[in-house]
Amino acid sequence: MKVPFYTLDYVSKTLGPDLQSAFGNVLDANWFIRGPRCEQFENAFAGYCGVQHAVGVGNGLDALTLMLRAAILQGLLERGDEVLVPANTFIATVLAVTAAGLVPVLVEPERETCNMDPSKLEEACSARTKAILVVHLYGRLADMESIYGFAKSRGLLVFEDCAQAHGAQLPDGCRAGSFGRAAAFSFYPTKNLGALGDAGMVVTDDAELARVVRSLGNYGSSEKYVNRYVGVNSRLDELQAALLLEKLPHLDSWNARRREIAERYRRGVTNPRIVCPVAPAAPESHVYHLFVVQCDRRDDLQAFLAARGIETLVHYPIPPHLQQAYTEPSGSEPLPEMRHGALPVAESLARCVLSLPMGPGLSDDEVAYVIDSLNEFV
Repeated sequence: MKVPFYTLDYVSKTLGPDLQSAFGNVLDANWFIRGPRCEQFENAFAGYCGVQHAVGVGNGLDALTLMLRAAILQGLLERGDEVLVPANTFIATVLAVTAAGLVPVLVEPERETCNMDPSKLEEACSARTKAILVVHLYGRLADMESIYGFAKSRGLLVFEDCAQAHGAQLPDGCRAGSFGRAAAFSFYPTKNLGALGDAGMVVTDDAELARVVRSLGNYGSSEKYVNRYVGVNSRLDELQAALLLEKLPHLDSWNARRREIAERYRRGVTNPRIVCPVAPAAPESHVYHLFVVQCDRRDDLQAFLAARGIETLVHYPIPPHLQQAYTEPSGSEPLPEMRHGALPVAESLARCVLSLPMGPGLSDDEVAYVIDSLNEFV
């Protein structure tokens, strides 16, 4: 049996005619940038997340960067301020902090959840620390009660990187994207809610921050040919907005299928060499963008599964602080500033994590085959 890491077949099988119709409607309308469909999706996604404002941008990295730049232009942050970020994350989180002229300070993750460890926040702080950028890694909400409580005690702003957590929520209904001053989403095609190309979104209850993000993404302009800021070209186009509008009503059911597969993995994998992620107390607080196991013989396990036709990936093999971008100067550009102490947990996770096949398109037979193969690994 061949088991792909992820397949998008379920989208075309479920929504093929609807997506084609949406494409045709955009084509017939002859309006392709920041039109009515973009506005409709912004309003729909803001409502879904439980916030007042949403601004569509070109991709998830732009969402993170423009969110932070807007906070600087508002006077909430200053260039050179430090932002606490998890040491175990995709590098886009850290790149955005650097691109905004801020300084990333890496915080160790919890080994069990792989998310930012709230108990490590105090030691990571300095007089320059002004904000925390939380990542809900793999689709699991970080410990927002502890993180927000610490931030409040120190007068720190909280921002969210929700690129992998569309729809994750607490029992009270609070969803990813509604906990901090603002949050950034990616709609890369393989996300829980994915476009058919690059797309991103900033969501917030701060009307002024939303206004500045919208202007920054439009060349720094809110009025045609009047440029208040040094902006960029980063806008959610009408086609991606129309396609995302068709997909949004299905997000919760797709997430439910991901949780079902995760529980089957958790119950079925009995191999003591393979550690499955612990289930959260609130099941809906994890939407399993990825199902990541830990194994001290990760590379052998990956090769073993590949020989059986099972595709796996590693998220992520090199922590940000060990990436060449932050360790070796590139040409004439100075090395970007970063601060961190010893990060043994982050470095250990990079050596042992393995992402199993996951997604609504995965069949029960494929899940069973993956489980059987994992249990055969010795």
